[in-house]
Amino acid sequence: MKRATLALLSTVVLLSLAGCAPKIGSKKWCANLEAKPKGDWTLNEAGNYAKYCILK
Repeated sequence: MKRATLALLSTVVLLSLAGCAPKIGSKKWCANLEAKPKGDWTLNEAGNYAKYCILK
């Protein structure tokens, strides 16, 4: 019983943390992307960065 409760609680916590990514184009999203090495950016991230953080 304790294992099932712990597994359920762990799943709920992990799922709630997964939805915490900042909205694309927000100041926090731009700051997070600036902190990430540019070599690790995806093509979509680079395009969205240019669109929302540079060309506001």
